[in-house]
Amino acid sequence: MPADPGSFALLAALVLVAAILYSSVGHAGASAYLAAMALFGVRPAAMKPAALVMNIVVASAGTARWWSAGLVPWELLWPLCAGSVPAAFAGGAVVLPAEVYRRVLAVILLGAALRLWFPARAGQLRPAPGPGVLVALGAGLGFLAGLTGIGGGIFLSPILILAGWQDPKRTAGASSTFILANSVAGLLGHLTGARDVPPGTGLLAAVALVGGLYGSWLGARRLPPLALRRLLAAVLLIAGGRLARGG
Repeated sequence: MPADPGSFALLAALVLVAAILYSSVGHAGASAYLAAMALFGVRPAAMKPAALVMNIVVASAGTARWWSAGLVPWELLWPLCAGSVPAAFAGGAVVLPAEVYRRVLAVILLGAALRLWFPARAGQLRPAPGPGVLVALGAGLGFLAGLTGIGGGIFLSPILILAGWQDPKRTAGASSTFILANSVAGLLGHLTGARDVPPGTGLLAAVALVGGLYGSWLGARRLPPLALRRLLAAVLLIAGGRLARGG
């Protein structure tokens, strides 16, 4: 984490804004936290566990909000999580070489930027596929989540929306719960390798929790302004480009 107090404060401010925005649509913000840490030159080895911890606190708050509103589709989630949780644990135990991790993360951040700039449009609602397909889908997303330090919601949401398996509100509830399960499993997988969580993570997690509580409350009432979504997309684009160049 940045040793300079001013840089750390700026990083915390970015974490706060990201947590508010992402939690308002059922996400926890890992892609934005990773982007912010990349902008401040945080070591790749420290980025994954820090992002997972922040994901856990924000997704916990979001899941509680969406669950209390009756917007968590458990019938869809159980097969997804049955596949994703063990896969996220396995992915969390894997440590990629720093250069490989930067490249993989760059692709994810650039994809997330496009996802924010061009939100998925809801399709006609239709029945979800059987448990076998959902378990396989969850396993793929879960492994990627544990490997990189994201929760998988940035990928799950557009799938649910475009396929018409859930409406936007229940998609947010599903994504928040999916992210929480994967982030816990991914962090546990990371810790099994006798690796720790970097200093300063607790403070950033507290900031993220405040943003997550407000954002998840806001999400039940309105979506974030398009301009704010595109501002965050620009941050992800810059960070992804920096990582792609090896910065």
